Amino acid sequence: MAYKWAKVAMFDTPKVNLQGKVSDIEWQTRIDLAACYRLTVMQGWDDLIYTHISARIPGTEHLLINAFGLTFDEITASNLVKIDIEGNIIDKDCPFEINPAGFTIHSAVHQARHEAQCVLHLHTNETIAVASLKKGLLPLSQYAMFALASMSYHDYEGLAVNVDEKLRIQQNLGNANFMLLRNHGALTLGDTIGDAFMHMYDLARACQIQLQIMSSGMEPIIVEQAIIDGIKAQANIVHTGTTGGQKSWPAMLRKVYRADPSFAT
Repeated sequence: MAYKWAKVAMFDTPKVNLQGKVSDIEWQTRIDLAACYRLTVMQGWDDLIYTHISARIPGTEHLLINAFGLTFDEITASNLVKIDIEGNIIDKDCPFEINPAGFTIHSAVHQARHEAQCVLHLHTNETIAVASLKKGLLPLSQYAMFALASMSYHDYEGLAVNVDEKLRIQQNLGNANFMLLRNHGALTLGDTIGDAFMHMYDLARACQIQLQIMSSGMEPIIVEQAIIDGIKAQANIVHTGTTGGQKSWPAMLRKVYRADPSFAT
């Protein structure tokens, strides 16, 4: 595949155009993933050029991930990088690179959880703070209940560059859709990009609220485990058999289009 690429000034955003040059399903995945990156900025969750959101192109073993060096508000459908599960870039003419340290975590999850289309990993202050507490996330809010119904933890091992760590990430994740990476940040996954985004929304809000409650110095009300255990079934009833991501994602897409439609180029 030939990319249209021209040398630009260091302050310009690289321009790539893949519209009409990839399959319809790949293009839609690119649109959704680029929107997710932009929503991350709108939520204040981005971390300069670091952290990642990856998505599997349905019907293939190929993944899409951000180009290393671009800020999240520069991500577009076309400049997402297509890679294999080992992190090799598929298109030889691709002018971008990826961050191998960041991909270690994502490849571990995609390998173990093939049914999950999207993996979202962030370094927000609140998720790092709660991940650094011995007791982790506490059942203090409704947002926490959603996360605790499918929560896992992974201990900090330094920068994620050790291939051996992948197995431990997979073992610790198990069948959970939420993970707090101790002293590091948060990870969510979902059957769709919308699901992964909504899972992160719930986890981020849960961590924010927990820290606010803790800062009050007042004794909190701890929700009983039996209620936590029933939350997942209740959520399915509320969403009439569909996931929160499926219900909310069209509205999230409209929100990004209103803010800056350039993500869809």
